Order: sequence, then structure tokens, then C-alpha cells
Amino acid sequence: MSLSGTQIASLVLCWLAYAALHSVLASLWLKRVVAARWPRLAPGYRLGFNLLAVLLLVPPLWLTFAWRGPLLWSWDGGWAWLANGLALAAVAGFLWSTRYYDMAVFYGSTQWRTREHAVEDPGGLALSPLHRHVRHPWYSLGLLILWTRDMDEARLTSALCITLYLWLGSLLEEKKLLAFHGEAYANYRARVPGLVPWPGRSLDADEARALCAPRHHQDDTTSTHGGG
Repeated sequence: MSLSGTQIASLVLCWLAYAALHSVLASLWLKRVVAARWPRLAPGYRLGFNLLAVLLLVPPLWLTFAWRGPLLWSWDGGWAWLANGLALAAVAGFLWSTRYYDMAVFYGSTQWRTREHAVEDPGGLALSPLHRHVRHPWYSLGLLILWTRDMDEARLTSALCITLYLWLGSLLEEKKLLAFHGEAYANYRARVPGLVPWPGRSLDADEARALCAPRHHQDDTTSTHGGG
């Protein structure tokens, strides 16, 4: 049974609400307000943000799977092998890439343990192997998984909403990265595409190290940028 217009609108609004809340909670403005007005809460901000981000996903995901209907398209035969192979490769790439992230900083446990009050994440700019080809590899891998699944109306609606938000979210994230890392990130952004790898627009290991070097001289510790 096809979704009604009301159901589609409800699902879109649910994703819009998630995107709005997530963006506000991730903003430098709110982090600075919390750090200034409630400094005792600042060390736990990242932990709370990640927990709330997961909880806020429950309503739109529940609707997506509760309203499952006839498939609009599915991957069959050799295409299914290709789609599932790409999805598994994306999952493997995601797991492999975590070795290049300071996951304790990403989760927020470092900030909580050290009672860190700064709104910036600890460490300077560092680029993993995947970051040499796209600026937001986790987003790219997530989109690859998303679009290699079978689609009905609810899943397609959610896939479109998620894709739009990841693109817009990457632009918002880059404003923070420019504020944190300045010229080093601006030079990196000029060289490497955002979400889709492009021939001739990537860095080799030496070029990546050269871009990060100025920041490394200023900081004793480094962490791969962002969550994207």
C-alpha cells in the first residue's frame, strides 16, 4: 500500500525536526552559551550531544520501517551482489577508518575525563587516508550504504532527507573546521572534494602531512577532523 500525502509529509517533517535540533546542538553558538553560562556542563557536552543524537533518530527511523510498503526498486541478481558488496565495503571502510580518529574525543569521554571546558575538540588538524580523497568520508560511506538498499516510498523519502541533510550538514561542519583550523583547512578544502571522489582532486601522503604540519607545530596532540 502506497504512503498517503500526510504520511510522506509527516516523515519529512520528522527528519526536518531532527536536522534542526541536531544542527542547533552541534553549533558553536550553543556550545559557547553552555560553556559561558553553565561551565560545569561543558565537559559533558559532547557525550550528551552524541546520546541525544542517537535518541532523536528513533522517531524518523521508526516511521520509516513502520510504513514499509511495496518496493519501488530492488537490486536483483548480479546487481544485488554489487550493491551488497559495496555496502559491505563501506562498512569495512568505516570500521577501518576509526583507527585514524581519536574516538575518545569523538565520543566525548576525553573531554569528560579531563574536564575540558573549551568548545573546540582537543587536538589539531590531521588527515586520514580516506580524508585525502573526500573531506567527509564517513558521510560518503553512509550515503553508499544508504543508496545500495532496496527502496519503497518510506525508505526513499528518508534516503532523500538524509542525503540532503548530510550535504547541508557537511557545509555547516566546515564553517566550524575553518574557525578551528583556519588556512590549513581552507587549503585542504580547495584541493579535495566534499563527498564524491574526483580524479585529480586528491592528496598523497606527503601533501596531507604538509597541510597538517603548521598546526602540528602548535599542538602537542592531533586528532582527525570532524565526524564526517
